Amino acid sequence: MIGTTGLIFNEPLLWEMGAEGRTAFSIPARDVPELPLDAALTGDGPDFPDLSEPEIVRHYTRLSQWNLSVDSSMYPLGSCTMKYNPKTNERQAGLPGIADAHPLLPVALSQGLLRLMFELERWLAEITGLDAVTLQPAAGAQGELTGMLIFHAYHADLGGPRSKILIPDTAHGTNPASASLCGYAAVPVPSGPDGILDPETVARLMDDETAGIMVTNPNTLGLFEREIRRVAEIVHDRGGLVYADGANMNALLGVAHMGAMGVDVLHLNLHKTFSTPHGGGGPGAGPVCVTRALAKFLPVPRVLEKEGRFALSNDFPHSIGKLHAFYGNFGILVRAYSYILSLGSMLEQVSRYAVLNANYIKAGLRDDYHLPYDRPCMHECVFSDKRQLAYKVSALDIAKRLIDYGFHPPTIYFPLVVSGALMIEPTESESKETLDRFIEAMRAIAREAETDPELLHQAPRNAKVRRLDEVQAARKPCLMG
Repeated sequence: MIGTTGLIFNEPLLWEMGAEGRTAFSIPARDVPELPLDAALTGDGPDFPDLSEPEIVRHYTRLSQWNLSVDSSMYPLGSCTMKYNPKTNERQAGLPGIADAHPLLPVALSQGLLRLMFELERWLAEITGLDAVTLQPAAGAQGELTGMLIFHAYHADLGGPRSKILIPDTAHGTNPASASLCGYAAVPVPSGPDGILDPETVARLMDDETAGIMVTNPNTLGLFEREIRRVAEIVHDRGGLVYADGANMNALLGVAHMGAMGVDVLHLNLHKTFSTPHGGGGPGAGPVCVTRALAKFLPVPRVLEKEGRFALSNDFPHSIGKLHAFYGNFGILVRAYSYILSLGSMLEQVSRYAVLNANYIKAGLRDDYHLPYDRPCMHECVFSDKRQLAYKVSALDIAKRLIDYGFHPPTIYFPLVVSGALMIEPTESESKETLDRFIEAMRAIAREAETDPELLHQAPRNAKVRRLDEVQAARKPCLMG
């Protein structure tokens, strides 16, 4: 049977298709002597499948239809900002002078590329309200690591290295790992009853051995840390620095400046906030923005401009050094540059619509799902499965059932401060009609939880792959393919 339900296809392995001697293209006549294959490929030679061009094209096209993506459906992953990627950005990144540029091109032949990097740094500094930027970090987590290395370099330069970092319980999960990689001990900071930091708690934990604090703002509950300036003052008064995880900057573009909040170091996720491809293992980009006092510690090489000419310089003796050899993720920088250039002052509208959409979903689902923090949210809202647990339906069941309604599930069981969390981020990309369909699907699932919980336990029912044994997958993973 070729197909099952809708656009879900049963697809054989390549070696189960085709026929001996079939080929997708004609190989030109050889102009070199024929030689046997390497000894490692003895016997009948490598087992390449014999396929025609239509068979190859259709095979991979059908495989692509097994998955959801931002090009095919709403992707409401909370904390991940899976926004739509405008295709004009792809076009700019694919221009031959950009896509085909070799990393070892001389400076004289790289002026356009260096200018793009120089201008992108300046734009990101202006957007965030900070003074200097490095584009080197290749991911958000590497941006965090860069920030912690700058913390360490700053305190070492003052002659007093410190050993601890404050990490709020509403921070991103990679924050304590990044701090630990730099030798810091992570000190957890519990949030207050309203889901944000209490300055008094920070003051009690901040001491002379603490290098600073890592804050996610808006935090992972989707709430703005309205006491951030007071928190920053407390940390600065004890000689510490404030690091902001900028993964949620999609809520603040053009609306709030991190520099004015008292932030010293900020990383940005270009693959979240600035609409470049996200997921699949990369590539990403995690530029780091800093105050003027910390600029001397930024990684090298740095792009400098003199009389209209651009060059890379390593002449920064206080630098933390290189993060990687080349800008292998340069295409991501180009996409972000294109996105900013396309929108200009309209970047502010991105955040306003992202916040509006999240609050629209929150209002639409508050009667069906438990809302642990019932106050205006920013770019994402967090529900829990508390009401559905009365019918033995969990957040996992709800997420799996949502697949049957044609939506990618939201983030579940994160943040950890909410038991059974359902973390929904619609981004600014989605229309009201799409949001209404999502809300109706979630309401329908809430009704099913009451009337037919077994239906949710068996979900998804229409997907290519049904419910997996996730416990066994974690305890006894099959790594052989």
